[in-house]
Amino acid sequence: MARHFVFTFGNIVNILLKQTRRSSSSPSPTEAIFKSKLMILSRVEPIGISVGVSSGQVSSFQPFPFSPGFDIQKVASLAESRPSHSWEYGTTAQALLELYNPSLSVFGETPFPVLKGNRGIRALDYAKAKITLGHGANSLSSSDGSTSDPASLGVSAVMIGKGDTRYAQAAQETVDFLMNSAPRYYNGAISHRVSTPELWADFMYMVPPFLAYYAVDTWNETLLIESVKQCELYRQVLQINTSGPYEGIWQHIIGPESQDAGLWSSGNGWAAAGMTRVLATVLKAPIQAEGTPWRKHAIQNLTLWITEILDGAIASSPDDGLMRNYIDDSDPDARGFGEISGSSLLAAVAYRLAVLQPQIGGGKYLQWADWMRGVLGGKDAGGLPHISQEGIAMPAVNPLTWQDVKPFTQGSPEGQAFVVLMYSAWRDCVLCGRCARNQEKNVQDKVQTS
Repeated sequence: MARHFVFTFGNIVNILLKQTRRSSSSPSPTEAIFKSKLMILSRVEPIGISVGVSSGQVSSFQPFPFSPGFDIQKVASLAESRPSHSWEYGTTAQALLELYNPSLSVFGETPFPVLKGNRGIRALDYAKAKITLGHGANSLSSSDGSTSDPASLGVSAVMIGKGDTRYAQAAQETVDFLMNSAPRYYNGAISHRVSTPELWADFMYMVPPFLAYYAVDTWNETLLIESVKQCELYRQVLQINTSGPYEGIWQHIIGPESQDAGLWSSGNGWAAAGMTRVLATVLKAPIQAEGTPWRKHAIQNLTLWITEILDGAIASSPDDGLMRNYIDDSDPDARGFGEISGSSLLAAVAYRLAVLQPQIGGGKYLQWADWMRGVLGGKDAGGLPHISQEGIAMPAVNPLTWQDVKPFTQGSPEGQAFVVLMYSAWRDCVLCGRCARNQEKNVQDKVQTS
């Protein structure tokens, strides 16, 4: 099935000429209540805007047409070399797909049916080298006790499986394990851990997007519905029960072994970004006709759940311009230091939402995302760049010990991938005419004078 260009040359020229015409109004306060947001969302048409190239021109796509204010190519290079765990491999594979072949990701115009001739796709070559075929929870990689971490490679496995049935079988076995063998929380949410029912915000980026993608590829409407249901079930448990300053934010882990009721910014990034991928999949899924009640409600709910987290992030107090590692910790010498991982991933979510749901995802969300991108392109309070000459994004949360009070500066595997995801989302948003490409200086001036 051919994928066509969304923009002509003249379209792109006009887009670039209009980039400075942006509203200068300050972000509005986040006092909008749940009911009013539902009323707004009920009027949203699930149309979205997409970026795509023809399948025959995948290899000629230019991934770096704009500068985000730092050397994104070096950041991307480190994102490939740093990972050593299954969820890092899967996250990096997704980042590489969105960076180098956006038309093949769910953010492309027509990601379905999944392209069969996918040789030479950088993300898939990377994923294939990292996948270790097995069975059950270990069908795609060693699970290390997690039900969901290997599933982060699931989308890649489906795509690779179009030319190698071993990977298609591994993707199927992973789905079978998740749906039929993994422990369940009391409300039906699939556990993040194999040993006991336990819910982690991280799960949201690994499993629901994979289930949704696999469902559409196999024309399994029931599984597509389940992918959205899992988002709802996780939100029921992890979203903090408050109408105060942290309204809409999710807790990190609820369960008997690894309980962490703190409001971890990266966890909120995982959750919002995962739901954004599910939203894109539902919008593009040919197995649900436009106008069907379930599809309409799923799009409304996912959009609401994503904006709840973004609203909470925007309302939170930053540290040195960045989101705090733990949003509910105001001590920068403890767990409340500003860091790049949650900041960049949530900025990526804001950019994607602006394209998927342009009626909702503009205004304060784009202003906040531009702010974060500007901060990353600048320096910290001590005069050190947030992106080093080598491409290291810092400071980051320790990727393996998230409660570590010492900022991580050696290049977090997931942090590097998150910055790549932010760049790709911004680039595609610029190409769609929803975002500015020349605001780096304006945003950074605001950061430096604040």
